This record gives sequence, structure tokens and C-alpha cells, in this order.
Amino acid sequence: MDWFTADGYGLSRLVFQRGLAAIYLVAFLAAARQFRPLLGSRGMLPIPAFVAQVPFRRAPSVFHAHYSDRFFAGCAWTGCAVALALLAGADGELPLWGALLLWALPWALYVSIVNVGQTWYGFGWESLLLEVGFLAIWLGNGRVGPPIVLLFLLRWALFRVEFGAGLIKIRGDACWRRLTCLDYHHETQPMPGPLSWLFHRLPRPLHRVEVAANHVTQLIVPVLLFTPQPVASVAAALMIVTQLWLVASGNFAWLNWITIVVALAALDLSPIAGERTQPAAPAWYEAVVLAVTALILVLSWRPARNLFSRRQLMNYSFDPLHLVNTYGAFGSVSRVRQEVVVEGTAEAVPRSDDDWQAYEFKGKPGDPRRWPRQFAPYHLRLDWMMWFAGLSPAYARSWFGGLLERLLEGDRDTLRLLHRSPFPADRPPRLVRARLYRYRFTTPAELRATGACWERTFVREYWPPTRLDTGP
Repeated sequence: MDWFTADGYGLSRLVFQRGLAAIYLVAFLAAARQFRPLLGSRGMLPIPAFVAQVPFRRAPSVFHAHYSDRFFAGCAWTGCAVALALLAGADGELPLWGALLLWALPWALYVSIVNVGQTWYGFGWESLLLEVGFLAIWLGNGRVGPPIVLLFLLRWALFRVEFGAGLIKIRGDACWRRLTCLDYHHETQPMPGPLSWLFHRLPRPLHRVEVAANHVTQLIVPVLLFTPQPVASVAAALMIVTQLWLVASGNFAWLNWITIVVALAALDLSPIAGERTQPAAPAWYEAVVLAVTALILVLSWRPARNLFSRRQLMNYSFDPLHLVNTYGAFGSVSRVRQEVVVEGTAEAVPRSDDDWQAYEFKGKPGDPRRWPRQFAPYHLRLDWMMWFAGLSPAYARSWFGGLLERLLEGDRDTLRLLHRSPFPADRPPRLVRARLYRYRFTTPAELRATGACWERTFVREYWPPTRLDTGP
């Protein structure tokens, strides 16, 4: 091994790159299928209005130069095509400089989308994909060994994901220190999965074990990433196991999967791949990689300082390209689940609640008898924001009225975001309203008696009956 490349990590790089390509594919597919009602020219938060107010330097994006729905769709589907090519190994068939350019394309397209995505793209896994995607540009292909410094930077990103999440919990809700947060979390998390009911019903002592294991994995194990092998591989493997536990317990888009992919890059897979000397790196490539490394280290100062700040920021980017970010999740855990249920009626003057029919969303709870589905790593953006709307109307102020307006119009693009609409697009409701309910998982006895996994109780009116020609 020379000073620049890491012998024995060729297979680790390959597995990481193919996994990252798969996540890019999911991200671009979600963008292509959901952007029109969310961000399109007639969307709830239109991109043209955003770029007219926010300068390029604050949100670099190709859409500052031009925007149309057709152009956005072209960018998103191009991202899907490039991700498929990378997944199939097209970068390995190119010269080194060509592989770098091919990996740069999906990153540039996705940073353009995220920077105009507003509320719909305000999640930590968007920045994590961009940070890791930027590092992936410079990893090279089989024509050169993986650079040691870039493998270190991937571990640095993984460290911040886990350690930042651990610190935000210890500093935040007291239930993390009391080991009681998982008495509530499986029930109140943003989007439960098909096994969440079972996780919630685990014995409380086991919940304590879950929380304690989480603290060990997030506060102690990440430090071991920077130790010699095989300890670093054991640390990465423990993180992978923890992330798979989270995959089974809920829907967190691609957060868990991209964390797993980055952890795979820390594994020493040389016993599987066999020891072999990697090709020497050309001088221009070494110079570029060292310059990128220097840039990342300089940009890392503020995120590193944030880790040890009493006012630790969670899921925040200090630079507009999302090159080095802060991460964290669930610094506080809700004890009660509140859901916004949207209803419509064909009656001009509804006489009773029986005249109202509910819209069913794909992922968020609605009908108490409908069991949660598994959607992750696919990201249902509207469903996630509906969970925030249940926490506080302030989270929905900018877009909720627009959602109701489009339901009253029978907007087909908006209806495609839903699991079921009680009103066809050509016969939209005359009135819509929203009501707030408290949801809880049923007990085993209640599940056997009713077949419903949820029990819900009316809390209050969330949005009064509204028609197209009147406000709330």
C-alpha cells in the first residue's frame, strides 16, 4: 500500500458506490413522482415563487436559470437514469476522469432540487445524501485504489450522524436519560411501519434495553470507527445492526439505508475480496482529492463545534451546497399521537358528520382498521409533513390551505399523492374540513375484538369547513 490508497478496500468502495446509486435512484424517483403538487408551477409551494425571492448564492440551483414543470421532470428522470447506470457499474467502464464526472451529475442535480425544495426537503437525510454523494464523486473506480483520506471522511460523516443523534437525545428529552422514550416512540413516530404495533407492545424492560443499546451505539461505538482494524469493522457492523432494527420498526425514508451504506465503506472486506495491490493513482487525481479533503476539513469546523455546543443544532447545513452538515433526530419524543384527518362532503349544507367522508393518505394513519405499510426507503413527503401538522398548525401554515384548495378543485396530481379519495377528480367535494384526533395503538384484546390496530378520539376542529369561494 502506498501513502494515498487503501489496499483491501476496493470491494468496500464498490459496495458503497452501488448502495449509494440505489439510494440516488429512490430519491430521484420520489422527486419525479411528487414534485408537481408540492413544488410545481401550480404546487402548494411553487418553485418559481421561491427562486424569485431567494438569491442563487443562498440556494444554488439550476432552477434559478430556468424553471418549468417539464424541465424539473427532465432533471429528475435524468437523475434516475444516471443512478441506474451507476447501479449497473457504468462508472467502471469509463476512464477515471469520466467516472468522476458521472458521479458529479446526480449530485449536482439533487443539490439543485434540495435547494428549492423548501419545507418538503427540510429533512436530515437530504443533506446526508448530498454530503456523502459529494465524497463519492472523488472515490474513483477500479482504475485506482480508494483514497485513504476519503474513506476517513466517510467515517467522519458517519460519526457525526450517530454521535450527533446520541448527543441531541442525552441533552434533550429526559425520557432518554430515564430509558423510557421507547415506551412512546414506536406509537408516536412520524410514520409507523407494519411491525410498529408489535414493537410498541414489547415488554417495557425490553424497551429499556433498546434505549440503553441505542446510547451505546450512538455515543461510544462511533469513536471506534477511527481505531485500527478489526475494531473499526466491528463498530461499523454494530451500527448496521442498529440501523436494521430501526428499518424494521418504522419508516424513516432512506436515513437508515444511507447510514448502512456509509457504514459498509468502513468494513474491511479484504478477506472476501482477497489481498491485491491497487493501481497507482495519477498525480492530478491525488492533487484533486487532497484539495477536496482540505476543503471538507475546513468546512468541518463549525459542525464539529456544534456537536459540543449546549445549543446543538439538529439537521442543519452551514454551507449552501450541504457539503458538511449536522445531524440528529428525536431530541424530544411525543407522548401522544395526534393526527389531522381531512374530510370532504358533496352536500352544500351538511346535516351531520355522516355527510363527511375522509381522504386516506398512503403512509400516515387514518382509518383505524388500516394497518401501516412499509414505504421506506421511498419518502412520502406530504405524509411526513402531515405528522408535523398534527404536532402544531404552525408547521402547516405555509401549505395546508393550498392542499385543501387542490382537493376542492379535484387536482389530479394532488390526488395521486393519496391512497384513496372519496371523490373522483371530475366530481370534487363542495366543502372540505380537517379534524384533529388522538390516536393510540390498540391493546392485543382490542385488536382481536375489533380488528383495528388504532383507536382514535376526537380532539378538536383543526380547519373549519371551507369551500373554494371562502376562506377558513
